[in-house]
Amino acid sequence: MDNYYDEISEGYEELHREEQEKKIAFIKVRLNEYFNIEKSHSLLDVGCGTGITTIPWNCKRTGLDPAIKLLEKGNKKDEIDYVLGAAEDIPFKDNSFDIITSITAIQNFEDLEKGLSEIRRVGKDFFILSYLKASQKGKIIEEIINRLFDVKLRFEEDKDIIFFCSK
Repeated sequence: MDNYYDEISEGYEELHREEQEKKIAFIKVRLNEYFNIEKSHSLLDVGCGTGITTIPWNCKRTGLDPAIKLLEKGNKKDEIDYVLGAAEDIPFKDNSFDIITSITAIQNFEDLEKGLSEIRRVGKDFFILSYLKASQKGKIIEEIINRLFDVKLRFEEDKDIIFFCSK
């Protein structure tokens, strides 16, 4: 999958920016009822691409993505640490981040169980996870999320299923 995203890196922002920004705005409105993200919090965005879904958070941000060309485009923005890597092998210690996000990336994981387990491992206690409604992997994604996390809220956005979870 990372080769695909490297190949489309030149047009990635044009293709995804508007939809992803709309999704983050939708999430932030709902989030205020459950969790207050503070400047001192640390956030890891798994499958961050160019950082469209990483930039809007007002805290210490790290983006992880397996597509080097997308990360190279992201490095020109904001104060975000971009790290090359896959969800299945996140290069951070246990409980490293206050918040983990993975917005419309889960359905692209090579190994869903391992990727979501790694997300749980490096997160302390708050997770924002979403996947494309149209994904054929939806049922298994939901089963794994419900098994690994305490789902606080599940809701549908235009194209995604979104979860707010804790450990």
